[in-house]
Amino acid sequence: MQRTFITNLALLLVLNLLVKPFYLLGIDAGVQGAVGASDYGTYAALLSLSFLLNIVLDLGLTNYNTRNVAQHTHLMGKYLSGVIGVRMVLAGLYALLTMVVGLVLGYEGAQLDLLGWLVLNQALVASILYLRSNIAGAQQFRQDSLLSILDRVLLILAVGWLLWGRSSDIPFRIEWFVRAQTMAYGATFLVALVLTLRLSGKVRLGWNPTFSRVVLKQSFPYALLILLMTFYYRTDTLMLERMLPDGAFQAGIYAQGFRYFEAFNMLGYLFAGLLLPMFSRSIKERDDVAPLVSLALRILLAGAIPLAAFMHWNAQPVLELIYAEHTSAAAPSFVLLMYCFVGVCITYVFGTLLTAGGELRALNGVAATGAVMNIALNLVLIPRFQTEGAAWASLVTQLATAAVQVVLAAKAHMLPGLGMLFLRGAVHGLMLFLLAQALLTLPLPQRALIFLGAASLSALMTGLVTPKVLRQAMKLPTSR
Repeated sequence: MQRTFITNLALLLVLNLLVKPFYLLGIDAGVQGAVGASDYGTYAALLSLSFLLNIVLDLGLTNYNTRNVAQHTHLMGKYLSGVIGVRMVLAGLYALLTMVVGLVLGYEGAQLDLLGWLVLNQALVASILYLRSNIAGAQQFRQDSLLSILDRVLLILAVGWLLWGRSSDIPFRIEWFVRAQTMAYGATFLVALVLTLRLSGKVRLGWNPTFSRVVLKQSFPYALLILLMTFYYRTDTLMLERMLPDGAFQAGIYAQGFRYFEAFNMLGYLFAGLLLPMFSRSIKERDDVAPLVSLALRILLAGAIPLAAFMHWNAQPVLELIYAEHTSAAAPSFVLLMYCFVGVCITYVFGTLLTAGGELRALNGVAATGAVMNIALNLVLIPRFQTEGAAWASLVTQLATAAVQVVLAAKAHMLPGLGMLFLRGAVHGLMLFLLAQALLTLPLPQRALIFLGAASLSALMTGLVTPKVLRQAMKLPTSR
């Protein structure tokens, strides 16, 4: 199982490192530069709104399905036949609720039109993720890896041409970006559907009320978990835009740092997407999950901690690589978001393990507490500290919920050696934090290269990642 994880993780990382950072830091940032901070801030707030009710689209079916297909692959066709009708009804309900909430929040005219397109995009994305859950659950990780980048490749081609390839003098509009997303998601959905039907066999469309009730009842805990976690992932931008007099501008400033966070978070999310079906099958077959937990945690800590340490001292020059304006204002919240990323990575390991083990009641309790904490902190901190206040709210929430998930996972599964792993991570981080400060006199490219080499050496010195661990994972013979 560890070898499967390493080889498929390598493929995922290569594909996604080639595509998604360029999309976020090139295309997405290029769109913000073309339309301005205020217009992009409005788009970011509407996007966050579309995410908040996104759970209605899915009601936990995707995570439930990943776990179920991983453990009972032969039933894929049966579940696919029954769930398609349910998802169509949920899509209609989601669209209605989101537009009503948009009206209640005071959006109108062109803003509501943009929200409508974002609603359609979210419906397509949710459908793609559901289809991919069948492919990943069936352990077809290479197909899933290719699907994970297809929409972004199409967007890079389409939006890249709109930004830089046109000969027209018509200014780029945010609406073009959103409709290009619709095109890319639609094409990816069709490809995912074909691949899924090849695995599942013949599918009969229909509506079975009894089947629908059973599936929704079983998936509801997953839905509640996603809803609660979405609140403390996505409310910050929306609350910034709604609470402050210059809210659209502040949301745009926050989006500059958040874009980097999303770029790195996509890589962390790949771990969770790969670990969920693997943990689920291991638990079903009563295999020991501790080695896979340890391997994933080592890799994530070895990468996320140096990232936070480097950005602490280099936030503004890194932002200036892709932004021409407002980098000094965006830097403080960006630093805090990079520390958030460490907590998120821990959640991707232990939250995923708890999900695979079916410990949804405990997870939902943690997520509910996190949602309340995040909203309360935002209400207090945003009026006083604007974007930095929103980032502090996220940091406190992410670290607190991650810590509780570690404790819950350690109690539910035999996971020896976690304390020593986190101690190694702390030493790793302290060494690199001091080094990043010492390198400030050098030009940024030299700083980054030296720091990257030092981070690799530190991971070896602290024992976070060792040749022995990797050889065991790959089952390679030890040299004599």
